[in-house]
Amino acid sequence: MKIEDEIKQPKFKTPIQKALLNLIYTSNWLQSKQQEFFKTYGITATQFNILRILKGQHPKSISATEIKSRMLDRNSDVSRLLDRLALKKLINKSTCPNDRRAADVSITKQGLALLETVADTVDENVLDLTDEEAVILSNLLDKCRG
Repeated sequence: MKIEDEIKQPKFKTPIQKALLNLIYTSNWLQSKQQEFFKTYGITATQFNILRILKGQHPKSISATEIKSRMLDRNSDVSRLLDRLALKKLINKSTCPNDRRAADVSITKQGLALLETVADTVDENVLDLTDEEAVILSNLLDKCRG
């Protein structure tokens, strides 16, 4: 559906304004779709992002600070998210031997199994684009950020 119909605004000052509003609206729409999708697996999109980061490090551990630097949403409370993932037994947290204030974090077998289940469908479940269209969109979004 066109952005004009979604927000019931037929006119925009400029094509740039329309594109910006469309981007903001679509971002919120995607977040809502992801929330709905991940809810069936008992996790959030942000928790999924952390699990993906940890899988990339597997079998090594990584610090919470490094996780935060790699996250899509860097405003997240990483400590709280890690505690919730640990309660679900999807990650292991241990005190860093070099710095008692820091934690070493690694993914568990259960976390890897959940990722295996979710990963194949998460990306295709949201965007209805061909591979070629996805490359074009990704390049345009990169250009927007400079």
